[in-house]
Amino acid sequence: MSTTLGSFIAGGIAACGAVTVTHGFETVKIRLQLQGELQAKKDAVRQYKGVFHGVGVIIKNDGPKGLFRGIGCAYFYQMVLNGCRLSFYEPLRKNLTHALYSDATKQSFSINLFSGAASGILGAAAGSPFFLIKTRLQSYSPLLPVGTQHNYAGAVDGFRSIYRNEGIKGLYRGVGPAMVRTGFGSSVQLPTYFFAKRRLVKHLGMEEGMPLHIASSTASGFVVCCVMHPPDTVMSRMYNQTGNLYTSAFDCLYRTVKTEGLLAVYKGFFAHLARILPHTILTLTLAEQTNKLMRRFEDRVLSPETKAWI
Repeated sequence: MSTTLGSFIAGGIAACGAVTVTHGFETVKIRLQLQGELQAKKDAVRQYKGVFHGVGVIIKNDGPKGLFRGIGCAYFYQMVLNGCRLSFYEPLRKNLTHALYSDATKQSFSINLFSGAASGILGAAAGSPFFLIKTRLQSYSPLLPVGTQHNYAGAVDGFRSIYRNEGIKGLYRGVGPAMVRTGFGSSVQLPTYFFAKRRLVKHLGMEEGMPLHIASSTASGFVVCCVMHPPDTVMSRMYNQTGNLYTSAFDCLYRTVKTEGLLAVYKGFFAHLARILPHTILTLTLAEQTNKLMRRFEDRVLSPETKAWI
């Protein structure tokens, strides 16, 4: 097992590799979530009609770079979020299990869920400003706008503009639903991954390696998407608002469902699935590899005493 710092770095690198591949689907997902905001279904104009239609529309109007708006912020966010999730999950799980059962190797589903949620919430809170700017950059389109439009010159301009007008508080707008969303996703991502991995080894005789990592990650990604998409929709709208369109996450959820119908919270679900399945597969599979490399590196350059401290 890598040190906590080593796992943080390895997890962040793995997530950045994954987000490079999946960022375009995230852009489509956000625009689908914002489309028809607080409009009755019969009155809403569908400029983006689905995952692949959305990809085509964005490329046609904004060029390929339109799909990659906010990619810089996405890298920073993934480094912070997944660094926290993948580095703090196992130490937290082991310490809690040891404290309650005096056996760190025992598997407790409730402890696994709590450890996943806690590590994800920590990462979401720390990375929230990056996700805020990323969301606003991705939602902007000069030709086919959806939701509130924020015409920032780039990530740095976005940070400056928000800080100048709203202060630090503005940079953490929507952090509540972001923590709920990531807590939901993280509570099931790693526990589901390791559960699937154990079942596949036990019942299908799969051995440690890439096929096992990919199969386990696929199961984990699907469950994560189902659980976290409703709070993800609320978070996207909270992040993208100007002023106080919504007074709280509950107000956003209530008004969305009341105006657009219950299924409105699942707008962009298939775009989210198209993003999160490969993202989860790549993140968890790459994390296995980067952690191996990090362990080898640490074994070569760090003494056992130093490793115990970091």
